Amino acid sequence: MRIGALSRATGVDIETIRFYEKSGLLPGPARSENGYRDYAHAHLERLAFIRHGRALDMSLVDIGLLLASLNSRDAALLSGVDALVDAQLARVRARLASMRALEQQLVALKSRCDGRHEQHGAQGCGILEELVAAAHGEACACHVDGAAVGPASAKR
Repeated sequence: MRIGALSRATGVDIETIRFYEKSGLLPGPARSENGYRDYAHAHLERLAFIRHGRALDMSLVDIGLLLASLNSRDAALLSGVDALVDAQLARVRARLASMRALEQQLVALKSRCDGRHEQHGAQGCGILEELVAAAHGEACACHVDGAAVGPASAKR
């Protein structure tokens, strides 16, 4: 199949397919008599594998290690697969914790909005007041621990 058909079958952009070839994740296809790339079913499967790894937010380096492990009998290489997934899981859990903290900060910030802006404009908006306070390095509702992100905190 040609690259366009491979792209449609996998949902992977043509330029991305070419990038995967150049980076060694996807082997180059055979060429037909007219010089067109002729991708086989194995390319489709490998590209689907890469796409699935990317959907799991794995790096291309990690996906390359997984691909190298596919046909390996090397116990050390295969045990590396477990370690790789454990490391990815740790990164995801850290991001989840960070996202929960961000959610709490936004909820605290949102609680400062009492509808005053409808009557008084920007001067009555508790959210904007809190963001300005944080920009000045003052404590704000969303950083109750004092971890403001303004000029004053940059000096810490």
